[in-house]
Amino acid sequence: MGDRYNIHSQLEHLQSKYIGTGHADTTKFEWQVNQHRDSCASYLGHYDLLNWFAIAENEAKARVRFNLMEKTLQPCGPPPAKPDE
Repeated sequence: MGDRYNIHSQLEHLQSKYIGTGHADTTKFEWQVNQHRDSCASYLGHYDLLNWFAIAENEAKARVRFNLMEKTLQPCGPPPAKPDE
């Protein structure tokens, strides 16, 4: 029983420390936004992958970097309307 509580408290600690891990109330939209932002940040951080995107899109590396940074603002579009409670 003690192990179960310990694992649960560790999970809560991770969820409070790192936004991308989600929690019980995370919506599908929030999860998708976190996934897309993490992906864009990874693409920006890996120089060789950024070069590959630039070649594949026939764009300058700076333009690809700019487009990825713009995409991190609202990667999945505007948030859906929340129903009134």
